[in-house]
Amino acid sequence: MSVKEDSMKSNGVAVMNGNPERVLTKNSSKDSCILNGNVPCVELSAASDSESKESHPPSNSGTHENGAAEELSDLAPADELWSTSREKGVKLRLEASGPGSETPITIHQMFKKTVDTYGDHPAYAFKKEGQWVKVTWKQYYGQCRAAAKSFIKLGLKRYHGVGILGFNSPEWFIADIAGILAGGLTSGIYTTNSPEACHYVAASCEANILVVENQKQLDKILQVKDQLPHLKAIVMYNGEPQQKAPFLYTWEEFMKLGEDEPDKKLDDIIKSLKPNECCSLIYTSGTTGNPKAVMLSHDNLTWTSNQAAVTFNINYAEEVTISYLPLSHVAAQIIDIWLAISFATTTYFADPDALKGSLVNTMKEARPTCFLGVPRVWEKMQEKMKAVGAKASPMRRNVASWAKSIGLQYNYSIMNGENLVPWGFTLANALVFKKVRAALGLDRCKLCLTGAAPITKDTLEFFLSLNIPLLELYGMSECTGPQTLSLNHQYHITSCGKAIPGCKTKLVNHEMEESGEICFWGRHVFMGYLNMPDKTAEALDEDGWLHSGDLGRHDQKEFLYITGRIKELIITAGGENIPPVPIEDALKAEVPIISNAMLLGDRLKFLSMLITLKCVLNENGEPTDELSPEALDFCKQNDVKATKVSEIIANKEPAIYTAIQEGIERVNAKATSNAQRVQKFVILEQDFSIVGGELGPTMKLRRPIVVKMYQETIDEMYPEAKQ
Repeated sequence: MSVKEDSMKSNGVAVMNGNPERVLTKNSSKDSCILNGNVPCVELSAASDSESKESHPPSNSGTHENGAAEELSDLAPADELWSTSREKGVKLRLEASGPGSETPITIHQMFKKTVDTYGDHPAYAFKKEGQWVKVTWKQYYGQCRAAAKSFIKLGLKRYHGVGILGFNSPEWFIADIAGILAGGLTSGIYTTNSPEACHYVAASCEANILVVENQKQLDKILQVKDQLPHLKAIVMYNGEPQQKAPFLYTWEEFMKLGEDEPDKKLDDIIKSLKPNECCSLIYTSGTTGNPKAVMLSHDNLTWTSNQAAVTFNINYAEEVTISYLPLSHVAAQIIDIWLAISFATTTYFADPDALKGSLVNTMKEARPTCFLGVPRVWEKMQEKMKAVGAKASPMRRNVASWAKSIGLQYNYSIMNGENLVPWGFTLANALVFKKVRAALGLDRCKLCLTGAAPITKDTLEFFLSLNIPLLELYGMSECTGPQTLSLNHQYHITSCGKAIPGCKTKLVNHEMEESGEICFWGRHVFMGYLNMPDKTAEALDEDGWLHSGDLGRHDQKEFLYITGRIKELIITAGGENIPPVPIEDALKAEVPIISNAMLLGDRLKFLSMLITLKCVLNENGEPTDELSPEALDFCKQNDVKATKVSEIIANKEPAIYTAIQEGIERVNAKATSNAQRVQKFVILEQDFSIVGGELGPTMKLRRPIVVKMYQETIDEMYPEAKQ
């Protein structure tokens, strides 16, 4: 990849000549559409003292509260907008003014500013013997420095990895930040990874140190330790290792290791950190092949977290969040760690069994002001509330139904900019809405967010009717999390909002007439994939636009709607392009016993569906044969006595199969062409899960893996396609 020399300087900043709309990429044409793309970029020297344009004092974008420019790190020399080398910096996509023009800063500078201003405010809280223990920002900073000195003592080399394998905890946060302060590259490892998958990540980032949660995770690493030549130490933060070895440390031992290391040694490393250099690796949970290491710079993390907080109108030292989603995923990291540092929020740590039922207890105790749930979390809440509602008295059900109709009417009015308060809203709010929010622990939550996977309109409207608008976000690891945000005063149901100020969205036309590939530009765009120049060239075009691989469209108000994913598009034997998600979601909405539905038909003569039923998960998150309470209710309504998935399949339970067939027929009736009609389906014996490999960490369907697992079943539905 190369960029025109006259548009670049070697000072670490991208320089755009005029309006970005005039810059042609390899995919640019008159069919491309750019939104928020009318701000030129600015040339800034590596030692710039340009004034920051932050709107919320005390700014974390490079100026003190009194407006005087702070002492900033020089930018590392850079010739290009991308890099696949751990030591090489990149040019930054700085704007001339307004959002995107803020002075670049490092993680340490952002952290230190918050500590200096809000040192005595609680940074995080964790449970100890049933009681919440709070730690201030000043204490948190001290813990991170102590851990950084211990990493140095253990021999962490510059640009080498610190891998973290465990559930969310203060130790996870501390290790992550300390690894960066000590000059390393921190990377989370999913707790569901096999020993081989853990080895891949540790080897890829050349990890010197691995931090693990418990014996279960330690055992995975010990199985592959001899294949990791760069590994010097393993630290376990819960309990004591069963084994004794010179390279094994408890968390307490680890934190004391660096006590004799001079502060100056750490300070010198901190001063050498550059905003445009890599500090963090996010490993994608790719559906095929090995994951790619997304390289994120200090500026990626500091600018994106600050800009997201400003856009959400978050208040300094007032917000409360809950950490429970996998920190190996960029969405959880941005909100739980980096946005928290940027705006001095207080983070409560959930129990490891949060997603098995204890999350609501933490929510009621912490009472978050900002809460991010992946769609499955909101769907589980919806299912639980429906189950409770079904057992209520007829009078209570009638009151709830009336209130929900009022809530839906009111929130659609807000959404459409009419702001009309229907008669009875105040009463509905007092009788239903406030009580529901309190029962969920959302009574003071200003931002109820959803993202990381598609969510159904049915779930969105359910919460909307309870006066809980779910604000959809959209983005990816490669853009440091968010690209578009929905706001309380600016959202549209099924849309994922508008581009963050300072970021740009461009649609490049695809074969589908109404949609185009969504492309991003901004300070949040990643550096590149570590040691993967070919993959980086596929993601970033020659002018630095990030190609998402997603298809989308804009409405007249510039709201973005995701219409599919290019790689997921089903192209039938007749050549018709069909996005699967809308059909799958429609069927799940029609037949409540369905847990997962996956559309098939790529290069085949007709569409078919793999279907799983809702069931109970065991303590390891594995699907069992027992039908879930909601599935049992569905069976009861249809006079079916089965209590297990296997019983329904073995008996080809007529009522259930008929209900699914009728649901498919209702979905087919709305199809825009015959090619989009589902003609066959099969119920699988086991639901999809993260543990089983069919779902990714954020519950996204891993289609190629499912196809491989159920190839024989698929072949039976398409006998004529077998070679």
